[in-house]
Amino acid sequence: MRYALRKGLVVLTQWVREDTIPCTGRGSWTLALLAAFLIWGGGVAPLHAQEDETPAVTLGAGMQTSFLHHQPSKGDSVDNFRLNSLRFYVNGQASDNIGFMINTDINYGGTLFVCPEGGSCTAGYGNQGNKVQVLDAVAQIGVSDKFNIWFGRFLPPSDRANLYGPYYSHHWAVYSDSLQDGYPFIFQGRQNGAAYWGQFGKVKLSAGAFDGSSTEIGNSSSSLIGAGRVQVDFWDPEPGYYLNGTYYGQRNLLAIGLAAQTQGGDPVASVIGTDGRPIDKLTTKSSSSFDFLLERMTGGGSAVSIEAEVVRYDGLGGYPSVPGATFQTLTGGYLLAAYLFPEMGGPGQFEILGKYGIATFSQDRSAVYPDFDQKTTEVDFNYILNQFNARLMIFFKNTDYTAVRLDDVQIGVGLQIQM
Repeated sequence: MRYALRKGLVVLTQWVREDTIPCTGRGSWTLALLAAFLIWGGGVAPLHAQEDETPAVTLGAGMQTSFLHHQPSKGDSVDNFRLNSLRFYVNGQASDNIGFMINTDINYGGTLFVCPEGGSCTAGYGNQGNKVQVLDAVAQIGVSDKFNIWFGRFLPPSDRANLYGPYYSHHWAVYSDSLQDGYPFIFQGRQNGAAYWGQFGKVKLSAGAFDGSSTEIGNSSSSLIGAGRVQVDFWDPEPGYYLNGTYYGQRNLLAIGLAAQTQGGDPVASVIGTDGRPIDKLTTKSSSSFDFLLERMTGGGSAVSIEAEVVRYDGLGGYPSVPGATFQTLTGGYLLAAYLFPEMGGPGQFEILGKYGIATFSQDRSAVYPDFDQKTTEVDFNYILNQFNARLMIFFKNTDYTAVRLDDVQIGVGLQIQM
């Protein structure tokens, strides 16, 4: 359920996914403002006294927390309780065709393992901070399903994994394989810019231009970034701009998506790599991905899911490997398969999930590190209480490196709650 503000009164409304038009997005707010709204609803006169009903403002929150056992290949293991993410949501409308969404999150941002700033990657570090940052801040113009314009900070046209985020992903250890959501960003996949998107039946198109100077993660240029995505749903269509990693047996899906981003300007000079071979001058940086999702209902509330993606980041985006390394190219792909067991009459459903990915880092322009592969294996055993609003996930993740970094194993349990 969500709180909605109508004519100065706080009332309960049915929960809906926040990324649909006209009242869209995964908006967010602060606890202080939520308290202010509740107090306002207790008897303070509304600001507008007209008889017509004012547009609703929808508030919500989400939390991810976990216990993690981390064992690197060298050194001691470390156990941690973590607050992975804490989000606040707000959505609303300025008029019939103009909406807004605002999201915030803490700066830890949902990942399982992050190196400390200015230090080496060792067990137990989470870089867990309490600083709240702007996730989304978007003005949304929605004329029709075929014509929508977004301005502000939001997820640009990119891969499905970026467009579903940690709260709507199918697995827990999202964005830890060096493949998913490797496009450049400011904070958790977001960029500042403007984009068009439209739904044409089972075909979805999006394209936009985004600021390069503020996009510091995975980008070294101030030139504008162009982004685009084409998606085709062969079975059930998926409405809205943001996506899901699964629909937990509520849809039959066969979808493919192709996304790309490009940036010119600030060419990178040719250098000699670690193997003595030249790395050519890079004039236009690019990143691209192809994603696939199949989900089929199999009776009794059960479902089979298969998700896959292949990526190439060439001077634009990619994941950092170790401090000082400047790998120009990152390529690879992953395959995920899951089975949601039939309903058993209780409050939830069990699910088993497996994922394997391989990422190849190549052409280090600092001429210090050799090319290497990262191989990531994840197995989850989940209990789905209320889809993305309440789920418990037991996870195992093993990461092997052929060079440069240390292998590690992570085992834990994660809890996600949204309202």
